[in-house]
Amino acid sequence: MQQTTPQPPPHPSWENGWAPDTSRAPGTRRLWLAGTMAIATVVACVTAIAVSHSTPDRASAPPAADANTDNGPGLLSFASPKASGTTAPPEGKSAMSSADSAGSPSATATASGDGTAGPKASPSAAKPSKSSSSTGGSGGSGSSGSSSGSGGSGGSNQQPTTSRTSVRSVNYPDRYWHVSDGFVKLDAPRGSESRADSSFTVVKGLANSSCYSFRMSDGRYLRHRNFILRAMSDDGSSLFKQDATFCPRASSYSGAVMLESVNYPGRYLRHQNFQLKLDPYQNSDLYRADSAFRLVDPLG
Repeated sequence: MQQTTPQPPPHPSWENGWAPDTSRAPGTRRLWLAGTMAIATVVACVTAIAVSHSTPDRASAPPAADANTDNGPGLLSFASPKASGTTAPPEGKSAMSSADSAGSPSATATASGDGTAGPKASPSAAKPSKSSSSTGGSGGSGSSGSSSGSGGSGGSNQQPTTSRTSVRSVNYPDRYWHVSDGFVKLDAPRGSESRADSSFTVVKGLANSSCYSFRMSDGRYLRHRNFILRAMSDDGSSLFKQDATFCPRASSYSGAVMLESVNYPGRYLRHQNFQLKLDPYQNSDLYRADSAFRLVDPLG
C-alpha cells in the first residue's frame, strides 16, 4: 500500500493579510530599491560636479568698476549714482554765510532797557578802531534820532578844545549827561540849575593829552569809580587822572564818538537804565547805540 507524506495545511491569505509571492526569489524588491537609490545618488553627484565646473564663480570674481558709483573702503556700500549733468557750485561765499556788513542794510538799534527804540546804525562786527581825538566843541543841534545830521562834529585829527559842551545820547536824543547827587545820569534838561549840571568843559586828558577829560564849572572832574561815572574833585593822584581820562573812538553813528577808559582798555562809557557806567565792549547794536554820544552846544 502506497504511503503518502502528510503536507502542512496551507495558510490562507486572509489570516495574515498578504499572500506570499512564489514567482521570484525572496529579497528582490529590497535589492531593486537599493540599486535605484545608488544610481540616483551617483547621477545627482555627477550633475552637481558638471554644473560647478561649467558655471563661473561669481562670488570670487571682483565686481566690475562702475563709473557712476563711488564705493569707499571697507564694507560694500550702495552709493547713490552721480548725476552726470550736475555742475559744481560756484566759488565764493555760501548763501548761508553772514552778509557782508558793507553791503547789508542798516541795523536798527533796540532799546537799552529804557523802553524806547533807537535810530538805525550801520552794523559793525569788530571793536571800535582807535582814532585821533575829535573836537570837543559844540556842533549845533542835529535832528533827533538821526544817525547823521549836525550833531557834534566827531571829526578826526583835532585836539579837544576848552569850550563848553553838553553830551547827548544818540538813541535818546532828548537826554543828556547830567550830574545828580554826584553821579552822572542820562536826564532830560529841566531848570537852569539842571542845565548847568549838564554842561562841561572838555580839556586834554589828565593822563593822556590826546584823550578827553570832562570838567565841571565847580572844578570837579568826571571819573569812573567801581565802573560808575561820577563827579569828584581832583586829588592829584595818578589813579584819579587815569580814572578821569577817556579816549574817543570811532562810532558806527555819524558825528558820534565812543569813549574808552584809558586805564581799562576795552571798556566804554555807556548808559544802562539811564546810569552812566563803564562796560566791556559787546558786539551788538544795543551796546553800540547805548555807548554812542554827540558833543553838542552847552545847555547852560
